[in-house]
Amino acid sequence: MRIQEILDLAMTFKPVERLLIIDGLLRSLDEPGHNIDELWAVEAEKRLNAYREGRVEGIPIEEVFQK
Repeated sequence: MRIQEILDLAMTFKPVERLLIIDGLLRSLDEPGHNIDELWAVEAEKRLNAYREGRVEGIPIEEVFQK
């Protein structure tokens, strides 16, 4: 089924039914990847190690909140 056919079919539904379809589609876009927490944990470790090894400098909290 082509996209236009899906849209045409959806337009035959009641407004509340279309809203449910829209809600479901939007929620599917907001779902994080299955391994997102793992990826962020690895990235956090890399950043912490870089800081501890002096490869990057920290930014004072006051400076962060000024921006």
